Amino acid sequence: MTRLTGRALRLTVYVGEDDIWHHKPLYTEIVHRAHAAGLAGASVFRGIEGFGASSRIHTSRLLSLSEDLPVAVVVVDTEERIRAFLPQLDELVTEGLVTLDDCEVIRYVGRAGEIGESDVKGKNSL
Repeated sequence: MTRLTGRALRLTVYVGEDDIWHHKPLYTEIVHRAHAAGLAGASVFRGIEGFGASSRIHTSRLLSLSEDLPVAVVVVDTEERIRAFLPQLDELVTEGLVTLDDCEVIRYVGRAGEIGESDVKGKNSL
């Protein structure tokens, strides 16, 4: 179980919703790899409007332009663990933006009942 408080690094990967990696969404592959790497957590946020290097505005407001909306994958963990994960992004992200930001984690506690949680607290999982 990962418990993280104090200084951390936030990794944000900006890609298009339609970006694909081996027949599945790129953002899904990033989340699965972050999970496999044992990172504290990852979330995907779908934008309602934005533009990138192409300068083409993508928006959910106009039906004709509602394709390939912006997506942000956000991962927070220790600097060491995030930096160790970066080479995987070199392989995956051919078009997009990757940013790193220092942040402070106030509190992260895993959900009760997750694998390993009952061992730590001596409780039975449901």
